[in-house]
Amino acid sequence: MDSPQKHKRDPLHGVTLEAVVKTLARRYGWREMARRVPVRCFMFDPTVKSSLTFLRKTPWARRKIEDWYVADLRGK
Repeated sequence: MDSPQKHKRDPLHGVTLEAVVKTLARRYGWREMARRVPVRCFMFDPTVKSSLTFLRKTPWARRKIEDWYVADLRGK
């Protein structure tokens, strides 16, 4: 079982993918998300639901979004 200390260092612990997508979409907009991660779910008629479906099936795109979110948190 993971120790509590590991969770303290994981900035994504307890944060859902939906919360990550909504935060980035609100803060930067879909256009900027499409520029940084050029995938159809961000470029054409973007919705949170379509983005979540795609990101859950595509590890490389999910990693880019999560890394961006963590970098944004650290930048504050």
